[in-house]
Amino acid sequence: MICLRSLGFLFLTAILAAGESVPMRAPPPVTDSASGHYAEVTVEPTDTSVYVASVRLTMPPFTRRGGVYTADYSVKVFPFFFFNEQGTLSIEISDQELQQLERGETVNFTGHAINRNGAARRVAGRAVSDAVGGDHGKLKVRVWVSKNIELDFNTVYRFTGKE
Repeated sequence: MICLRSLGFLFLTAILAAGESVPMRAPPPVTDSASGHYAEVTVEPTDTSVYVASVRLTMPPFTRRGGVYTADYSVKVFPFFFFNEQGTLSIEISDQELQQLERGETVNFTGHAINRNGAARRVAGRAVSDAVGGDHGKLKVRVWVSKNIELDFNTVYRFTGKE
């Protein structure tokens, strides 16, 4: 049951990507200001299942400050509502990693989440850009709820900050 609570939290951390750079023509500089294109990313709600329950993860758009994307999250576990949880997810993404997505490259990332009760979750995943320009793509996120329980989520992302 505890793993179901962690599932939602893990998925949230999978929102943004990080990875290794590949030598290519340098794209324009990425901005870290609240008004820049990469200042906000929207991740679609996602579902996964564990044993006899389904888990729904939702979050508002993530915002970027100082190279870190942060958002609150909410996890609903059906039919075990007592495992529902809320918390905060943070993912560090460098300008270089955002440029990789912009070039259409796949980026691996890590992050962490903390639920409102103070329980921490490790998160890892990858972002796969759908096209050069990198403004949208697919996310695969893995959340570790315990040593033996990992939850996998698949969703999509779109950078929604203003130019």
